[in-house]
Amino acid sequence: RWLLPLLLGLAIIMGIIALAGRGWLESESEPYVQQASLWESCTRGEGDLNWNCESLMDYGWGRAAAATYLVGFVILVICFALAVIAFSIEILRFNFVRGIGGLLFVVAAFQIIGLVIYPVKFTEDIPLTGDNMFSWAYGFGWASTVVVIGCAFFFCCLPNWEDEVLGNIKPTYYYSSPERAPYLN
Repeated sequence: RWLLPLLLGLAIIMGIIALAGRGWLESESEPYVQQASLWESCTRGEGDLNWNCESLMDYGWGRAAAATYLVGFVILVICFALAVIAFSIEILRFNFVRGIGGLLFVVAAFQIIGLVIYPVKFTEDIPLTGDNMFSWAYGFGWASTVVVIGCAFFFCCLPNWEDEVLGNIKPTYYYSSPERAPYLN
């Protein structure tokens, strides 16, 4: 019963890595001259050791991408707290897990919007130098979103199997006497 809240906790950890990580976009090979996070874009010359950073919050799309991903993350944390409460208190267990599932679909929508706005507008507005790739922190953002979508489906479908999960269904035995089924002899 604690698997779903545990998965939500994993999605939160991946979301924190995505929000704090500097690897949303990086140079693919040496010389490493481009690096970006959700919050800023940094470049440097080939022989230079210092990064020159520019805030992405100066762009409307940068604020939109950060805001949508951050709103999704905050709702995810709320869903995690609600899931822990729901699975801790027996009366609440199956009463509002569908609501948590619905909120998780909202989280996924917000995160997907942020994760799509970022690369599209970044490559349009920021001059890229060298070969670049969307990297590990951006991947953690998508991994968090995929886990959230899976949890949303499970939270929405879990009440359908409430009796099976709680063990309230009597097992069905298929037995017939030889008189009722002569073809079994």
